[in-house]
Amino acid sequence: MVRHALLMMAGTFLSRILGLVREIVVAAFFGATRSMDAFNVAYTLANLSRQLLAEGALSAAFVPVFSQALQRKRSHALTLARGAMTVLLIVSLAVVLLGILCAPLLTRLIAPGFDTKTAALASSLTRWMFPFLILISLAALMMGELNSLGSFFVPALAPAFSNLTFILTAPFFAAHWGVYGLALSVLCGGGMHFFTQWLWSARIGATLYPTRPDLRDPDLRKIMALFLPYAAGLSLNQVNPVVSRMLGSFLQEGSISVLNYSNRILQLPLGLFVIAISQAVLPQLSRSSETEEFTATLRQALRFALFIVLPASLGLILISTPFVHLIFVRGEFSQWAWEATSSCLALGMLGLPGMACSTVAMRALYALSMPREAFRTTLFSVSATALFSLLLMIPMGYNGLALAPSISFTLSGLLGLHYIRKKLSRPLKILTLSWAWDMLTAIIALYVVVEAWHFFLPYNPGAALTVRIGWCLGVIILSIAVYGGTTWIRGFSEWEWIRQAFSRKEDKK
Repeated sequence: MVRHALLMMAGTFLSRILGLVREIVVAAFFGATRSMDAFNVAYTLANLSRQLLAEGALSAAFVPVFSQALQRKRSHALTLARGAMTVLLIVSLAVVLLGILCAPLLTRLIAPGFDTKTAALASSLTRWMFPFLILISLAALMMGELNSLGSFFVPALAPAFSNLTFILTAPFFAAHWGVYGLALSVLCGGGMHFFTQWLWSARIGATLYPTRPDLRDPDLRKIMALFLPYAAGLSLNQVNPVVSRMLGSFLQEGSISVLNYSNRILQLPLGLFVIAISQAVLPQLSRSSETEEFTATLRQALRFALFIVLPASLGLILISTPFVHLIFVRGEFSQWAWEATSSCLALGMLGLPGMACSTVAMRALYALSMPREAFRTTLFSVSATALFSLLLMIPMGYNGLALAPSISFTLSGLLGLHYIRKKLSRPLKILTLSWAWDMLTAIIALYVVVEAWHFFLPYNPGAALTVRIGWCLGVIILSIAVYGGTTWIRGFSEWEWIRQAFSRKEDKK
C-alpha cells in the first residue's frame, strides 16, 4: 500500500504543480472578477463527475468487484470492465444532455445571488463544459482498471497531461474568445486525461472499448447495484462546494473566486497525499479476506496519511500569506484578493487531517460494501457543512465558508470510523498515546523552526521572483528536514514502511 501510494504521489506531484501553474495563468488573465465567478460556477457543475465518479461512486463500486474478478480470471475481468464502459457511456451521455437543457436552472440554484448578466454567462459556460463529464468519467473507469492491475503511476500522471494541455491552449483560446476559451481548454484537457490512460492500458494488454454488456453477469449487476447508492450518497457530498458558491454569491464581488483559488492550493496536498493513499489502499482492502488483515491495513493507511498530512497542514497554514503571494499576485490579482485567498487557505488547511481520515474511512466503507453507512456519513458531512456555513458566514464572511468544510470533514471522518469499528466488532487502535506524543513533539519542532524563519528572514513581497521562490523553498526544505529528523529519532515505524516500499523489488531478487 505504501509503495503504491508513493508511486501515485510521484505522479500526482507533477499534476498538482501544473495545476497551480494553470491557476496562475487563469488568475493573470481574469483575476477575481464576476466573469471568473461565472466560470467557477460553470466549472463546478461540469466537474461534479470528478468527485462523484473519479473519486467516488465509480471507484467505490467498480474497483472492489473488478479486483475480486481479477483474482478469479483476468479475461472475465476485462470483459466486465468493457461492459461497464458501455453502461457508463450511456449514463454519462444522458446526464450531459440533461445538464445542457437544465443549465439556467442549475446556475440559479448554485448562484442565486448573481445578477442577470452574470447568470446568463454562467449558464452559457455550463452548456459548453458539460461534455467534460463524459471524458472524465471514462478516465475514472480507466484509473480504476489500472489501479486494480497494479498500475498507479500513469493514472496519477494523467492529470498532469490534462493540466499541461490547458496551460498550452488557454492563453491562445482566451485571447480569441475570452472566458469561453477557458471552457474549450477544459474540454481539451479532459480528452488528454482519458487518452493518456487508454494508451497505457493498450500497452499492458488491457485495452478498454465499449462492448455489449451482459446484464445477466452477476459481477456487472453487483457494480450497478452498488453504484446507485454510492452515487446517491456521494452526489450529496457535492452539495458542499455548491453551498459555498451559493452563499458566496451573496457576498462581495470575488468571494467565490478567492475560495476557488485557495481550494486550488489545498488540492495540492489533498491530491498528492490523501487521494493517493486512499486510491492505493482501496484494492488492498478489497482483497483482504481476514478481519485482522483488513483492520491492520486500514490502521496503517490512516497512520501513514496523518504522518504526512499533519506537517503539510501546519506548514501551509504558517506560510499561507507568502505562498499565495508567490503563486498568484501578478496581473489583475489585487491586494484584497491576496489577503482573502491567504486567510481562506489557512482556514481550509485546518481540515486537511480530517479530510484524510474521512477519505480513507470512506474507502474502507466501500471495500466492506456498506453503502448505507457511506450514505449516512456523507449526509452528515453535507448537513454539517451547510449548518456551519450559515452560522459562520455572518460573522466571518468568505472566511466562514472556508472554515465550515474543515469542521464538517473532521466530524464525518470520526463518524465513518465509528461505523467501521462497529462492523468489524473490534477497536481499530489507530492512535496510541506514545504515537500521539511523539507526533506532537515533531509538530512543535516544525512550528518553532518556521516561526524562527519568519522572524530572522521575513518575506519581502517586493523582492525579485527568484528571491521569493528561494524563500519558500528554503522554509519548506528546512521544515521537511526538521520534521523528518525528529520523527526518525523518535522511531516512527512509517519510515520503516517507506524503506521497505523502496527496497521491495531488491528484496525479491
